[in-house]
Amino acid sequence: MANPKWPGQKTAELPLDINIRDPRWDQNTFVGRARHFFTVTNPLNLLLSDKELYDAQTIVKNYKAGIVTPGLTEDELWKAKYKYDSAFHPDTDQKIYLIGRMSAQAPMNMILCGCMLTFHKSIVSVMFWQWVNQSFNAIVNYSNRNGNVTATERQLGVAYMSATTGAVATALGLKALTGHLPSLVGRFIPLTAVCAANCINIPLMREREIQMGVPVTDDTGHKLGYSSRAAQKGIFQVVISRITMAFPSLTIPPLIMNELEKKDFLKKRPWLSATVQVGLIGILQVIATPLCCALFPQRSSILVKNLEPELRAQIKEKSPNTEVVYFNKGL
Repeated sequence: MANPKWPGQKTAELPLDINIRDPRWDQNTFVGRARHFFTVTNPLNLLLSDKELYDAQTIVKNYKAGIVTPGLTEDELWKAKYKYDSAFHPDTDQKIYLIGRMSAQAPMNMILCGCMLTFHKSIVSVMFWQWVNQSFNAIVNYSNRNGNVTATERQLGVAYMSATTGAVATALGLKALTGHLPSLVGRFIPLTAVCAANCINIPLMREREIQMGVPVTDDTGHKLGYSSRAAQKGIFQVVISRITMAFPSLTIPPLIMNELEKKDFLKKRPWLSATVQVGLIGILQVIATPLCCALFPQRSSILVKNLEPELRAQIKEKSPNTEVVYFNKGL
């Protein structure tokens, strides 16, 4: 049993052996990853002031350097780490634009999905909201890329134009093909367009990672080289996560709203339809965002035997016992 603290007694200093380089919960399990991402993607993180974020950054960086803030408890250290993780890029340590943070996913997608589902009948509305949605996705994809690979402004501009054009073209093509079908079918155009657009937007915005490769490390974090195959695997996992993330918000509300709009309550109050729909999407996004981010570990891995022959040979020469390498797949 621990000794009771008496008035004036000094609190023991926090030990320096807490591993805050990694998440608090076991990332080898889905539950551990989900708990981690429920903390990182919490929309309340957006309310943190710059001072709070920079104070959290100072606490975490000082602790990593062996300096403990006086009076700091372990819970306070972890809270500071998650404030820091929610706003700063893990590779570059730069503060991410507000709407590029994963904590902005739920509120932003609540608005965008609500608008895409509400204004799906007009061609102009479809074009506008798909463009806005893919512009937002481009910011998120760039903000959460592997930060060790840089791209020029021209490359980013080409990727952005290609991604948004592809998304809008997909949505318009689907609208033309389904125009004669029941209205319920039209409600699912945004989902199909978003899924197709993610397959275009994410790889294009992160094209440099495929071209140049991303850093791969051994289990201790020692860099062993750059791999395009690792980048491809990471981007594929992110595409799956984003499509899965969009699925509940763009499938469940249309089904519910299709039934509710037949009822007298909403027939008499049509202005409530958009509010109800956005509310449903918000609830689903708050749940789906962390769960879908948790589908794959952020610190992803790949077998050495699956790497490029040149890199494989290089690793075998430098570290012959290494069979698995690790990399940041992004979000």
